[in-house]
Amino acid sequence: MIKLGLVGEGIAKSQSPDLHERLGASLGVPVRYDLVDSLGVADFDFPNAIQRLREEGYRGTNVTFPFKEQAAQLADIRGEGVKRVGTANTLLFDAAGLRAENTDYTGFISAYRHSFGDQPAGDILLIGAGGVGRAVACALGELSASCVHILERDERRAQSLRHDLNGMGITAQCITPEQAQHELPQWHGVVNCSPIGHINHPGCPIDTAGLGAQHWVFDAVYIPAHTELLRAAQQAGAKTLSGVDLFVFQGVDAFRFFTLDRIATEQIDPHVIPLRTHYIEQLVSPSAQSQP
Repeated sequence: MIKLGLVGEGIAKSQSPDLHERLGASLGVPVRYDLVDSLGVADFDFPNAIQRLREEGYRGTNVTFPFKEQAAQLADIRGEGVKRVGTANTLLFDAAGLRAENTDYTGFISAYRHSFGDQPAGDILLIGAGGVGRAVACALGELSASCVHILERDERRAQSLRHDLNGMGITAQCITPEQAQHELPQWHGVVNCSPIGHINHPGCPIDTAGLGAQHWVFDAVYIPAHTELLRAAQQAGAKTLSGVDLFVFQGVDAFRFFTLDRIATEQIDPHVIPLRTHYIEQLVSPSAQSQP
């Protein structure tokens, strides 16, 4: 039995336990995946939560909002994705120390290419410069983004990401909501990496009047799968990429990381697209929309 977890805020409806346990069952490896939710917990101590999981025999844990930056800082050994992005969403308890990886980075690249192939990302409006925002911004650099226009309420965080992206050779600039509204029709993509749209943070992160068929739109939120932003994008004729795609591809990459000492990655590969199909049908299809 492999014991895994997820630490984050407002994660009660996460599909991660189902994904990891389902994938483990398909491969003949029993998996137990538990949630550690900080929502409503006064003075939640992230390092202590990680230490407790380690002491209780967990193999590793995923990490989500708002602890990804802390996860990277806590690690003893940082994978290439963490070094590049500066945040971690996956921690492995290893004899050599706490290992960290960022599968949001690799997962977004896989999700984008699955839906859009080799199409260059172009000029992008990036909403949110937190953990997943940094990962996706770095991934956009690998996907031939011309410029990443960063819209973030926290100016310090926005400038930090701009500085880091420029240092990697990725053109980026910080913008205001007014600039975003004015320039959006000329850009190619919109990427929401803020929590706005999540079941715990309802709403739409931007004025969607400028969306059109020339755009592709991604929303990292997948609970609900049909966010206000994606519904507006579809109505405008834009191509869309659901947060469900990132959920599946990053989740599979995390599973690879957790099981690297016992399951060859080639054994996992055939299960990826069937998993994606399952969750698209469960969370994105018209029948899923009509369920209460």
